[in-house]
Amino acid sequence: MVNYMLKIAADLENLTNLQPQEGCDDPSFIYLFKLKCGRCGELSKKETCLCLGDIVSLPQGRGTTNLVQKCKFCDREGTVTMISGRGRPLTQEDSEEGKFAPLMLFDCRGYEPVGFVFGGGWKVESLEGTKFEGVDLSGDEFAEYDEKGECPVMISNLRSTFDVVK
Repeated sequence: MVNYMLKIAADLENLTNLQPQEGCDDPSFIYLFKLKCGRCGELSKKETCLCLGDIVSLPQGRGTTNLVQKCKFCDREGTVTMISGRGRPLTQEDSEEGKFAPLMLFDCRGYEPVGFVFGGGWKVESLEGTKFEGVDLSGDEFAEYDEKGECPVMISNLRSTFDVVK
């Protein structure tokens, strides 16, 4: 069992608190990334889709997880379980300091997550308090104008990493 913390970073211009639409533990937020098999090293051809609200039974024994998947190359079965309560929004301070913010913890058995893909379903707020919801980051940036603050706002230079957590 290895836990991987998905961390995100971005350049936030006049913005703060970048996070999934319903917060870091949003049950319907879609996480997309590839999986690397722990046995043979095969990387999945397509991104795997995970949601905190999607629960499946474990194949052996009791318990639940968010994903059960077989490696298409070596046929080994693995699971990915999302662990809520460990993420926080990416703030303006994080952005200025070039720091990553933890988003979601994944308990991976038999797989390693690789290459998180930014998509839709984000929210962020301007430094003046204007809320931007349903933000789509699939184009690698977001640009808008904050009427209240009378200034442009922008998200760019999106980055992510999966760090092993002991």
